[in-house]
Amino acid sequence: MKSGIIGPLLLAFGLVFLGTPLVKKLAYKIKALDQPAQRKVHHQPMPRLGGLAICLGFWLTVLLTTEMNSGLYGLLGGGLLITLVGIIDDIKGVTARQKLAVQIVAACIVMYAGVRVDFVTHPVKGVISLSYWSYPLTLLWIIGITNAVNLIDGLDGLAAGVSAIAAVTLGVIAYLETSQQTAMLAFILAASIFGFLKYNFHPAQIFMGDTGSLFLGFNLSVLAIIGLTKSATIISLFLPVVILGVPILDTLFAIVRRYFGGKPIFSADKEHLHHRLLRLGLSHEHTVLAMYGVSVVLSFSAIIMALVTTAQGMLIMVALILGFCIGAEKLGILHGQGKPKCDKQSQVKEEKVYQHFIK
Repeated sequence: MKSGIIGPLLLAFGLVFLGTPLVKKLAYKIKALDQPAQRKVHHQPMPRLGGLAICLGFWLTVLLTTEMNSGLYGLLGGGLLITLVGIIDDIKGVTARQKLAVQIVAACIVMYAGVRVDFVTHPVKGVISLSYWSYPLTLLWIIGITNAVNLIDGLDGLAAGVSAIAAVTLGVIAYLETSQQTAMLAFILAASIFGFLKYNFHPAQIFMGDTGSLFLGFNLSVLAIIGLTKSATIISLFLPVVILGVPILDTLFAIVRRYFGGKPIFSADKEHLHHRLLRLGLSHEHTVLAMYGVSVVLSFSAIIMALVTTAQGMLIMVALILGFCIGAEKLGILHGQGKPKCDKQSQVKEEKVYQHFIK
């Protein structure tokens, strides 16, 4: 890593830190406000569109400090498209189908620029080329992570903080795997998020909205492909999954919960991990910090997996999966309220605690 890393990071942080209040004023002016609703934890209109400050800070820093190539043009071009649909959604709303269509186009831009998951590693057969299968696999990864980060954006500072931790981890592992440009991009993204968190941590002054959550998910998914899937070791394929484990598993648990509960898998509910932690009596801040803690554990696990042997890395992976499944079952994330594990009196008490902390 070149000695000039500090300058770009300070630039990204400063641009977002100084730009967020301006974006906040813009959000009020154009009525980009998040109204209170049954599923939401705020009780007064809040300015969103805060993700625009993150986008602009990241883009300006990259354009001013980074040597451009085709993959980077694809990242910025796809990210611009994602940001535009996020802005429109934050102002007047966009249907899920329209957002999905834009995400597909953005992913295609990235793939056209040469950013794809080209191969997988088999423990016996070695490197296996994916050929044309690389396109649907890359598409599913980008769309999946983009929406997974969007889905955990339910508490002040939650999605931003988890994304910042993931970005730092991507940068560290990319640096260890000698992908210095990817490491720099990930660190610039993290610095941009940290500049925003001062205004987004509870009690938030502004939400990042879909502009921010979709942008962060998209960039994290693409940077993971650029920096972590080019190694010929099988464990490298699991590193992005571990790093982004919180949004990925929370989304998977939601799909399982809704499917077996007889609900549409894309329906909304209040049974995500952060909802369950609130119902257990954790405050807003402690819930977010607890999820930061889980993200940090996953991040350190991913870094260790990148340094140890494949067999040791797989053991860590299995232990993490078992730990998450046990934790999800204990918290009731898989069964939700439809199949309670406690009596009615306990449920009423739990709901009262939850309502107390969201007010």
